[in-house]
Amino acid sequence: MLTPAQLRAARALLGLDQRTLAERAGVSLPTIQRMEASDGYVRGVVETLTRVVAALEREGIELISENTVSASGGRGVRLRDPTPPNLRQTSSHHLEGAS
Repeated sequence: MLTPAQLRAARALLGLDQRTLAERAGVSLPTIQRMEASDGYVRGVVETLTRVVAALEREGIELISENTVSASGGRGVRLRDPTPPNLRQTSSHHLEGAS
């Protein structure tokens, strides 16, 4: 799943503005704007999201999911979980118990 922050960071790494990304993905500018302004994960039509991700990947972006190892070398940015590891385990345990 793609977050708005990942989308903005990918665009920044490529030096693309929203309009250029929209053109390369074959989607409208307002679509990119909505994607980047959404909360949590980027939402929208699956085909549209697929087009945006494909455009980023064509340009050389590797989207890295949480707790996933990068498949190749190269420069990039990764957001580290700010929660200390001991609290992450506790939070996960509480969430599992609540299900």
